Amino acid sequence: MKTIKTLLSFVLAATLFTSCYTEVHVDDYVDEPAGISIHQLLNSYELWYVDINATKGFGEIPFLQKAFTISFKGGLVYANNNIVGLGDNGNGFGIDVGEYDAYNMILDVQHDIDGFSTFDVFQVDNTTIELYHPDTDTSYFLEGYQRNNFDYDFVFYDNIHYFLQEYEAWEKTYTSEFGAINEFDNEHFLQFLAGGNDSEFRSSQDPSGTNVNNLVWDYTGVYGVGNVSGDMYLKTLTLDYDFFNNEHFELSVINDETIELFHPSSETVYEFKGRGYIQYLKNAEGKGKTKVDKKRKFKNKRVENPRKSSRV
Repeated sequence: MKTIKTLLSFVLAATLFTSCYTEVHVDDYVDEPAGISIHQLLNSYELWYVDINATKGFGEIPFLQKAFTISFKGGLVYANNNIVGLGDNGNGFGIDVGEYDAYNMILDVQHDIDGFSTFDVFQVDNTTIELYHPDTDTSYFLEGYQRNNFDYDFVFYDNIHYFLQEYEAWEKTYTSEFGAINEFDNEHFLQFLAGGNDSEFRSSQDPSGTNVNNLVWDYTGVYGVGNVSGDMYLKTLTLDYDFFNNEHFELSVINDETIELFHPSSETVYEFKGRGYIQYLKNAEGKGKTKVDKKRKFKNKRVENPRKSSRV
């Protein structure tokens, strides 16, 4: 995960994650930007953040629904679909997911998985464009950024829910010597499931080192990730175990494949490593497993007043 340090972090928070747009009349749009072609418009920013909360309409365009950012480079569409590696994959652009053509304020995209989509393109303001999909009467709003002023950390920590889902399992690799003995000591693997209600987890007491494909999941329940006021980098994790009540943790990210769980009731610290990375569309080298059914959900809660990253 690439660390981005910028004095514009607070400005970015105010613009990058706005959840709604003021109703705009058609006449207020810049239909044909003076002196700029649609190719120049699409390439005026390196990254277009997909503000999923601002979407209008009842349709869904799968490749936009799953992307955090998209980019248009030389006829190719790039996307950051994964939280793991965000800011590093493709030098910050993500992976190649398809091709595009643009003409007369129309954008045609041939996605590698989702196939063909066509959009009417409207320039809302100097940093925002609307992609209107006439077939579904749905509009997606994209905010433009350059890579050097895009807060990858904010997106990462604001979407920890998805980060947990991007591994087939999390294996416990460390338990602190201090801390009271508790029921969770017996849990060696966790899995956070995508799809459905998007909040199910499974746990296994199989011995450490067991192949992910051979795990027997002993329990299935629901989980929740919450924010900690004043600290963007610290989260809460609650696992609902019916037979020994809920387990509450403070969740910290050590790196893109390791998390730390602090168990306040016992004061025990655990570390888990991700096993079986799931990449949403393969990269050019075909690394990692592939999954194409990821679907971002509309969210109402956002981290407020994010700080600059202090991680190194």
